[in-house]
Amino acid sequence: MPSLAALGGIETMRDTVAMARALVEGGRDIDLAGLEDEAAAICARLDGLPIGTADALRPAMIALVREVEALAATLEP
Repeated sequence: MPSLAALGGIETMRDTVAMARALVEGGRDIDLAGLEDEAAAICARLDGLPIGTADALRPAMIALVREVEALAATLEP
């Protein structure tokens, strides 16, 4: 079973990135400070899991990556 802390961190970051994208799409400025620390915390949680356990978190990670990519596309001039 995946770590609930890792899954929670992934989902929280995905929600944060989705909100940032919505704000940008609405013409608002955003501050991405802190996202790097949040990403590092997720990586540390994943690194501490037993081998094979993190596989169950793959769908959540893919969703997070897609949300980050969507935000990046929104920020491009």
